[in-house]
This record gives sequence, structure tokens and C-alpha cells, in this order.
Amino acid sequence: MTADKVKIEIPERANFIIKTLMEAGFEAYVVGGCVRDSILGRVPQDWDITTSADPYRVKELFRRTVDTGLQHGTVTVMLGDEGFEVTTYRLDGIYEDGRHPKEVTFTRELREDLRRRDFTINAMAYNDEEGLVDMFDGLGDIDRKLIKCVGDPHERFSEDALRMLRAVRFAAQLGYEIDEDTEKAIIDLAGNLEKISAERIHTELIKLLVSDHPMELKKAYETGMTAVFLPEFDDIMKTPQKHLHHCYDVGEHTLISINNIRPDPVLRLAMLFHDIAKSKTITVDEDGTTHFRGHPAKSAEMAKLVLRRLKMDNDTINKVSILVKYHDYGYSLKPEEKFIRRAINKIGKDNFPLLLEVKKADVLAQSEYKRAEKLENISEWDRIYKEILERGECVSIKELKINGSDLIGLGAKPGPKIGDILSKLLDEVLDEPEKNNPEYLKNRAKELLSEK
Repeated sequence: MTADKVKIEIPERANFIIKTLMEAGFEAYVVGGCVRDSILGRVPQDWDITTSADPYRVKELFRRTVDTGLQHGTVTVMLGDEGFEVTTYRLDGIYEDGRHPKEVTFTRELREDLRRRDFTINAMAYNDEEGLVDMFDGLGDIDRKLIKCVGDPHERFSEDALRMLRAVRFAAQLGYEIDEDTEKAIIDLAGNLEKISAERIHTELIKLLVSDHPMELKKAYETGMTAVFLPEFDDIMKTPQKHLHHCYDVGEHTLISINNIRPDPVLRLAMLFHDIAKSKTITVDEDGTTHFRGHPAKSAEMAKLVLRRLKMDNDTINKVSILVKYHDYGYSLKPEEKFIRRAINKIGKDNFPLLLEVKKADVLAQSEYKRAEKLENISEWDRIYKEILERGECVSIKELKINGSDLIGLGAKPGPKIGDILSKLLDEVLDEPEKNNPEYLKNRAKELLSEK
């Protein structure tokens, strides 16, 4: 495809902003990711606009604006309930911290603005009057399926070290290769990622993991980036796994299992961490057979620590650690109804179907040994789980047909004994769900209350 053949349908409101700026005598274009995604036939999430107008002139031209980052030339123009970031052409000064320029200088030259951007595929601009402006052959790199820095990659990565991880993330999202010089610069400068905040790191990591090619995480390992922000992954990439149930080393098994599960952040994080403690728990028999006893619980502990270090939210941390802790649970047990009820109680009604997805992805990344049997076992878990839900059987204390107030009414004193009795009643109901009726539970509670 050539630049003159590129036609982009700019949304009406974004076009209104561009035309307003141009009618006032300024240049204006949509720029960056929205141009790239439009060329690729993807739906842009945001329509960013770049202009030769300074931010204060932008504010004068539009009725509703938000000062998003005036010092960097960015104003958000509000049209209805939508906001569009409008940024003045700028030159970035010296980057002293690997994250932010010391100063920003506004310019009238579009080329100067585009040359400071990270990758050629993100350094294209467009408006209906001029068409595609592609000064750094971003269109050619789209044809070549290549992630390539604008100009000197060492300069681009020295300006913002996160761009190195973004290179791998874009490669994973688009199925592209990383340009040779760009990759060499990443290897040289990977250590600079330690200057980047955990929040920015985890945002890029999640985008990489939920991409169409999450196994590109291996590229982050090969270039030395995970050694900075996820050294635990480097450890399992070096951990052997020799056993009837496995045909890959721990790291490769982990990557394949991530690829085997749907692109949900919690599920893919669970696969990333499900065997993370195998490097810490490995033992080797005389014949070379490896064992990793206790690794699920240890992996869950490590997952919590790492996710906290990466500043993930508590809900994600809790769900991932539960799925990691129980990913190996029950393989040697027959999928009987009372066992499944207890498993649901232990793992949680909402987490249980996620655990089955984790188990399946794990099995599909193992050897063929007993694979069919394992998958059949997981299918049985799923069938029984759905039947238990359909019948509305009790799987938690809150679903018991008796509660703490009822026990106090029967003469129990407020305190830990109430919880003990409810737990004993639940234990019976998990084995025999028909016992979850008020009459039986009250009579049984009286018996328990009378015991010393």
C-alpha cells in the first residue's frame, strides 16, 4: 500500500476539531495509534490530534476544554460526552530520569513532533486535506510487519525506558518482528527499566499477556527486561522439568499454558504464576526425574508478593493467588458430587469455573501421558459443578438455611462458638445437601449447643 491510497474515516467530532483548527490558520492531524490502527483495519480506542496551535490558542477555539497537561502542550477538548486530546507540536528536551523530558519546547514543524515518537508505525499523521503524512516509512514497516524505532533506538529508549517493553507489547499485539537494531538497543539498555514505575510496567505486561501472541514474553526475557521487573520468570526459564507428565522445561510450559487460555488478565496472570515456585522447590532423583513438591502453595505466595510489587489491584491479586494455589488440586481424587461441593466451597463459586480453565490450559501444555484421562476428569468436574448450581445446593455458610441470629435464638452466646457450629453444619450439608433445611439444622444445632 502507498500513502496516496490510504483513506481514513475520521469520526465526525475529531474532524470538527481538525477543521476548526485549520480554519483558524493552524495545521492539525489525527496522529499515532489511531492512524496505525485505521490502516490495519482495527478500531482505534482513541483519536489523538496534533496541531501547530499552542495550547492556549486551542483553549480559546473551543468552548469546553480540560487542562490535561499544559506544560506538555496537551489540552482535552470536550465535545458532548467525548474527550479528544489535542497536543501542540513539540520538541522534548534532555531526559534525565529515563521517563520525562526536563523541558518541552513547542514547534511549528510537524516533522519535529513526529521524530520524537517511539516507533515508525506510531509516527504517522493524517487529515482529509493532505492525506497520510508518513515521514519515517511507518507504512513500509507495517508492510514488513516490523517494530522499528524512529531514528536512533538508543536515543528513543534513553528518553523513555518503557518504550523497550512497549516494543515487545506491540510485537505481541500485531504479530510483528522487532527490528534488529531496535532489539540490540533493548539488550544494551534493558537495565534502565528499573527507573520505570511499577504501575507503568504492569500496564504494559497485562497488554502483552492478553495479546494474540502472549508467548512474546519470551522476547522480554531474551532481551534482559524480565530480569529487571520479573526475575522470578527468568528463574523458571532456566528450570528443567523431566517427568512423564511433562515434555517442556518449566518456562516453556508456562508460556504455552498462557497461550492455551482465553485472553482474560486474571487467567493469563494465573498461568504466568502457576508454576513460578518450581525453581524454588525442585528436587532431582538419581535417574534425573524432577519433582516440585508443594509448589502450588508456594507459587501462590510468590504470586501475591510479585503482584503487590507490580502494584496490581487487590481483587486481581486475590483471584490469581487462589487459582494458582489450587491449579493442581484434586487430580488424584474422583470427581464425586460431595468432593466437588467441597471444592466449590474452598475455591469459591465464581472462581471455580475459572479454575477449570486453568486446569485445562495446564494439561494442554503437558506431555501426552494420560492427557485424555486428565481432560475427561476436568469435563466431569464441569458437568457436576453445573448440576450442583442448577439444583441450588448449598456450598457455603451464607447459603445455609440457618444463621448466627438463629443460633442466638436457640440459646447460643455471641462468640466463636457460633462460627464453629455453622462450620460443622456446613460440613454435614456438603456431604448430604438434603440436610440443608431449617428443621434439621435447628435440631442438629441444639445437639451441638448441648455438647461441652
